[in-house]
Amino acid sequence: MLFRITQEPIAPEALYGAVRADGDGAVVTFAGVVRDNSNGKRTDHLVYEAYQPMAEQEMARIGEEAVSRWNIDDIGILHRVGRLEVGEISVLIAVSSPHRGEGFSACQFAIDRLKQTVPVWKKEMSEDGEYWVEGPGIPGTDTGGVGCTTSAG
Repeated sequence: MLFRITQEPIAPEALYGAVRADGDGAVVTFAGVVRDNSNGKRTDHLVYEAYQPMAEQEMARIGEEAVSRWNIDDIGILHRVGRLEVGEISVLIAVSSPHRGEGFSACQFAIDRLKQTVPVWKKEMSEDGEYWVEGPGIPGTDTGGVGCTTSAG
């Protein structure tokens, strides 16, 4: 299992390769990507901050819980901090499993729980200022409505 906060761009292939094994029938991934707008305003870029030791510990706890709840072989979570431009990956989750259903469930759980509990905060830089818009303890932030993609064998 791999859980890391990084300042480097996230390469999906590396995490995919880190969790995939020959006995897996599926690798389910979720990539959170910086979009060019929010609430009807143009987004220039985002800035993410994290309390790294606690964030990585909490991501590991999420991974351990996913392994205990679903029949999955491995899980990895990477979250980027610093300045991110439109189109860049901010968070990547990869789950390997014998079958896709368990992988989808574990991936959904991981991103939802990450948004609720991991100490990572997002500041949006828009045409009319900067706003903290996401992270544990920020009232009114949206932490739902995510999905996953799959690569199944």
